Amino acid sequence: MSGTAPAALEVAGVHVALRGKPALRDLSLSLADGECRAVVGLNGAGKTTALRVILGMLRPDAGRVLLHGRDIASSPRDVWRRVGHLVETPLSYPELTARQNIMAAARLHGADPERTKRAVERLSEALALTGWLDTPVRRLSLGTRQKVGLVGALAHEPDVVVLDEPTNGLDPLAVVGFRDLLREVTGRGGAVLVTGHHFDELTRIADRVEVLHRGRIIDTIAPEDPGRPGGTDLERVFFDAVLAADLAADSTVLESEAGRDTRAETSRERTEAS
Repeated sequence: MSGTAPAALEVAGVHVALRGKPALRDLSLSLADGECRAVVGLNGAGKTTALRVILGMLRPDAGRVLLHGRDIASSPRDVWRRVGHLVETPLSYPELTARQNIMAAARLHGADPERTKRAVERLSEALALTGWLDTPVRRLSLGTRQKVGLVGALAHEPDVVVLDEPTNGLDPLAVVGFRDLLREVTGRGGAVLVTGHHFDELTRIADRVEVLHRGRIIDTIAPEDPGRPGGTDLERVFFDAVLAADLAADSTVLESEAGRDTRAETSRERTEAS
């Protein structure tokens, strides 16, 4: 009897320190085939750092990341051919056209050129990019460059998609088109992980939302869970979770300081008694 299929993406116990300070603390999450999961957090919470670790751009101090059950630290390059990503600023050659940049990215993933051409046309139409495909990237606005990056992340039809703030700079029409494209990915069994801060948009695209705060997951929210305080108001639930985590952290610090003061007082009394 065959066992359970491994998760599309699994992050297990990841710790990362940057400049001597913890950036990620015991980060763990699992993403199934056909699922879209979002990670939301305040600036500096560790969202981009987490994605860089997941994509092998940053080596964790502890923990591991698995793609379909294979540890990325020892996986062959062909594992990455089935991954699409856009993290931070879209990478591009400014003198090449948008189309040339996208096709170059697809070739690096080993994609079939003819199939990629058809995918580029379809994806570009969804994001209202068609009219800019043959324009050099250096002449494009930041929002249009973001569209180029998104098409480049999806054109080779990846099984796992990792996107950092994907709707940044997009016009409303493109946001709607992007939403439909993500549904296509999950509809064919692909897995999607996104970060973001537009709470309303996240409730529209994600099956679950992970709240990342000070480098660790403090809550997992199902946007359609009406039983939670705040119901489907993700912004309220998010800030409630962050406030609770900060209060708990402050309480721990106060208890630690009180214990230290008590030990110091006891030591002083013993010294005076002797």
